[in-house]
Amino acid sequence: MFDILVYLYETYYRPDACPEPAALAKKLSAVGFDDVEISEALVWLNDLTEMADEMDVELASMVSTGTRFYVEQEQDALGTQAIGFIAFLESARVLSPLQREIVIERALALEESPVNLGKLKIIVLMLLWSQGKEPDALMFDDLFGSDEEQAPRLLH
Repeated sequence: MFDILVYLYETYYRPDACPEPAALAKKLSAVGFDDVEISEALVWLNDLTEMADEMDVELASMVSTGTRFYVEQEQDALGTQAIGFIAFLESARVLSPLQREIVIERALALEESPVNLGKLKIIVLMLLWSQGKEPDALMFDDLFGSDEEQAPRLLH
């Protein structure tokens, strides 16, 4: 499913450039993706789009001064790496509090435990893509970078 999401991100600059789901499914099948994966990806993407569309634009730009506490189920499903990365993105103002909640919900929908950091990065990219937003170059490197960094980050 994630190969399809990455393909969509790389192929269609904007989500409105994507064809309708039926035509998109045919194109993805023609490219060589499995029908089951195509169906899963389209359902997952539709759910993401519905959540993002329901988001109040005014609330989406709010900056939170509170702390997000994760319940045990979320901690188990996400894992410490994913939770740390989500907190990093929110503190860097890449994600608003509402966007954070969408990322968490979409990650929990995977029913994987813990969520792979690479997949979480794709979820974040797909959320931003579905909203017509693009992360700046440095953040883009963090999102598309390797899950295992070669050297620890240095704080200056």
